[in-house]
Amino acid sequence: MNQGTVKFFNAEKGFGFIKETNSGQEYFVHVTGLIDEIRENDEVTFELKEGRKGLNAVNVKRV
Repeated sequence: MNQGTVKFFNAEKGFGFIKETNSGQEYFVHVTGLIDEIRENDEVTFELKEGRKGLNAVNVKRV
């Protein structure tokens, strides 16, 4: 499991970005990849899955 912080999330549009704690890398997250509701600055754990435009955060849970 990766750990990170929600950098941006638009609940109306259903997507956002998570910044991984260790690498500083940012990953796209779609509402379909969420286990918990998330908001900006939430600490989360997540897995990575290959999407159409690169790696996406999936199975996202708040810490």
